[in-house]
Amino acid sequence: MIFHLAAQSFVPRSFSHPIETSQINSLGTHNLLEAVRIKGVNPTIVFAGSSEEYGLVFNSEEHYSLMKEKYGKIFPEPEIPEVPIKETNPLRPMSPYAVSKVYGDYLMRNYHYTYGLNTVVSRAFNHEGAGRGIMFVTSVVTNQVAELKSGNLDKITIGNVNAFRDWSHVMDIINGYCVLADKGQYGDVYNLGSMRTTSVLSYILLSLENAGMPVDRIESMNNNKVIDNPIDRDYSEFYGVAFEKTNVDKMLLEGSLEFLLEDKGIIAHCGEKRVPIEFNPERFRPSEVPILFADTTKVQELGFKATYSVEDIIRDQLNYFLDEKKRA
Repeated sequence: MIFHLAAQSFVPRSFSHPIETSQINSLGTHNLLEAVRIKGVNPTIVFAGSSEEYGLVFNSEEHYSLMKEKYGKIFPEPEIPEVPIKETNPLRPMSPYAVSKVYGDYLMRNYHYTYGLNTVVSRAFNHEGAGRGIMFVTSVVTNQVAELKSGNLDKITIGNVNAFRDWSHVMDIINGYCVLADKGQYGDVYNLGSMRTTSVLSYILLSLENAGMPVDRIESMNNNKVIDNPIDRDYSEFYGVAFEKTNVDKMLLEGSLEFLLEDKGIIAHCGEKRVPIEFNPERFRPSEVPILFADTTKVQELGFKATYSVEDIIRDQLNYFLDEKKRA
């Protein structure tokens, strides 16, 4: 049994180090498959692909029009909406990292078709937990919130708060890998995720709430965008799926709200406390993936089920960073 998880997995680094990313992820995967083929063994190989392979996914005609104006041509043309994302969605990778994972994804299936290797591809959506690398956005957020709680910071610095991700707890994804190793069809592809989507902004606001700083109001530093009760919960249906979300996420998904770089940032009102959330242009990707939202129907038929909430993930990460500061 081989679980092939090794990779350079930090998307921003793939823009600054594209050749390194390709060598590690693409050629590394090829080396593994060649070693298995040449050795003449045939273990089950579960490949950790990525939701980033889907890349540019369209959730509305308006979004499609904006992206077509920006990029000129979209290939293949979408059938809108493309969320929640099924395994049959087009792949439009938007980073060197994503391209390297597409390479590995296709190569795994090629070695199954050509040489009969027992490969199964997982396209795991974002998975988080305690100890997640400090460069990844959920750790960037929860580490700064822990510093705020400890009195070591007076603001949060972040990039694009409008991006939506399907965040799962790492333990759910590990369970998914085991399900695929046991029951996955060789040569096939399976999404692993939570079947919900949450914005970076909500991840920040929920982190503040779980650190004892509940947010009752947010306002942009520029342009007078004001939202009361931003983290009240909503359970309405989007894209045919009912899932828990915040009020501010409902507005972002509806398209009635967007925070831009020229807004400079957001002030979170936590009772008497004011927490500045400043936008850092250097943390914006050259090309963004606006939304990731998994359709996990296929893997659920094998027995997979995500059991952790977004707030479970946040609490694990916050406790990790708070404990780390106590040890320091």
